[in-house]
Amino acid sequence: MSRAGEMVYIPDDSDFSSFREQCESLEGWHCHYNKAGITVWSQGQEESCAVQKIKTRISCKDVPAETLYDVLHDTGYRKKWDSHVIETYDIGRLTANADVGYYSWKCPSPLKNRDFVTLRSWLPLGDDYIILNYSVKHPKFPPRKDFVRAVSLQTGYLIKANGTGACVLYYLTQVDPRGSLPKWVVNRVSQFVAPKAMKKIYKAGLKYPEWKRRHDPGYKPWVYPEQSTLPSLSLAELSLQHADSLERIDETRLTEDHLSTSDHEA
Repeated sequence: MSRAGEMVYIPDDSDFSSFREQCESLEGWHCHYNKAGITVWSQGQEESCAVQKIKTRISCKDVPAETLYDVLHDTGYRKKWDSHVIETYDIGRLTANADVGYYSWKCPSPLKNRDFVTLRSWLPLGDDYIILNYSVKHPKFPPRKDFVRAVSLQTGYLIKANGTGACVLYYLTQVDPRGSLPKWVVNRVSQFVAPKAMKKIYKAGLKYPEWKRRHDPGYKPWVYPEQSTLPSLSLAELSLQHADSLERIDETRLTEDHLSTSDHEA
């Protein structure tokens, strides 16, 4: 998402508009999965390539768009529904609608776990919402020995209101996992991991109102920025996370036979 290839910047209206167009367009996308209201597409790279652009969509009955928007922002709720998260927290605030955060992700064994440092920005659009992120470097959060630092080239959510009390969620991501992955991993993401993740977000949306009533219900700094207690950051403290500056590992020889039962169910 970077401009001129080098500058860290906060996405503007043109970036949000472009992201929305990518979510809603079907041109150039190859459908891999279409069942039970969930669709998964990929675009732009050969099937065996690790750096694929993947898009998913799910229709969410009985979950208003603003509720799903809260779910995707609320780090306190994340561990309740995201079984892959190891650790997630906000690092600092750039503006009223942009921050920097850390996320570590549990990969199916025997793959190594990944982590990210990303600049995240969000924009309410009437009854719809967009959340975007891309990877940056922060001097106080360098790569760790126990994780492979991956790179989000572009990742985000489009939440579209769909009548009264319902919505459609799009998730679009292009991530460099910093590893040569076996083809079965790439296939598994589109056939199993992505659909399962979308179902979990939908179920999380159904349960969120009751959970939030019991957990600081008035606290929503993504809606009320004056509530934020994050330290202020400036763009000058950040730089782009170039994938070629990070360790790259070869996991192509790992076989699907090594997956544990819990990994198959994940």
